[in-house]
Amino acid sequence: MTTIGEAISRVRNTLKAVKEDAFLTDRTIYYSITKYGQTLLKREDNQFRLMKISSIFQVLPYIELIDVDKVEAGCIGVYSECYFKRSKEKLPTIFDGAMGPIIRTVSSIDGSIEMFRTDPGTWVSITKSTTFKYNKRPYFWYLNGYIYCPNIDWDAIRMEAIFEGQADTCTTDDCLIQQDQPLAFPEYLFSEIEQFVVKELTMAMQVPTDGPDDSQNVLR
Repeated sequence: MTTIGEAISRVRNTLKAVKEDAFLTDRTIYYSITKYGQTLLKREDNQFRLMKISSIFQVLPYIELIDVDKVEAGCIGVYSECYFKRSKEKLPTIFDGAMGPIIRTVSSIDGSIEMFRTDPGTWVSITKSTTFKYNKRPYFWYLNGYIYCPNIDWDAIRMEAIFEGQADTCTTDDCLIQQDQPLAFPEYLFSEIEQFVVKELTMAMQVPTDGPDDSQNVLR
């Protein structure tokens, strides 16, 4: 899988730019790659092409859960329970698809029980249905960087998603520097991403800088 550093180098080589160029910093190139990559991810997600590509998803194997008030979870209309489960820490940034953050699965930590994705409004409607007491499905939703789980009593969950950068928290020397991290886009999209990036940066490089102020004598 292409790394962030390799992707940046490919763009530089295409532009025939040197690393010391004041405008074309690694940050500038990576920002452009990410911008167009996310646009194409939304297109591919809308066409249901992403979920089968395992290589672009990262796994958070143990997301600790805590109890929070139902109001924080956006479910003011729910009266049956006072507290829901929520991820203890804010999750790493997840790329958006056509219908929101691209999450492949949320499940029990052993992967044996998969949870169903919903939203606060739909959950309220589910709880008000006449058949709700027979509904044993575990549900979750994503809100403000957290995962909320209204009807489980687990200590933790497992999650697969397309995260921006390295999803797990690194505290050892084995952690990858950012340039060595995998690019979070399918390989088959990169040529298209590269075309958009090169076009944008080429146009930016051709924009002339502002000339001297006419009110000043530049010969002084």
